[in-house]
Amino acid sequence: MESSIRKISIGSDYKNEAMHYSVGQFVYGGHEINCILQDSTDLSYFIYIKKGDEVMPWKKFNSNMAISVEYDLEY
Repeated sequence: MESSIRKISIGSDYKNEAMHYSVGQFVYGGHEINCILQDSTDLSYFIYIKKGDEVMPWKKFNSNMAISVEYDLEY
């Protein structure tokens, strides 16, 4: 899976209270964030994690939440 999203932040107070998730970050018992994808049908975002060869969905955030997206600028 490939995505141009590098980081997503969830929460209205970006600096103090938002949760930040970045591709490559280790989370949840040794899993690594594999990719962050946007669903164009309902503008929600999905975070997929990987451990070993297994990739699985971990979190979904809908467009009703305060979301900040940082894109990967390496082409």
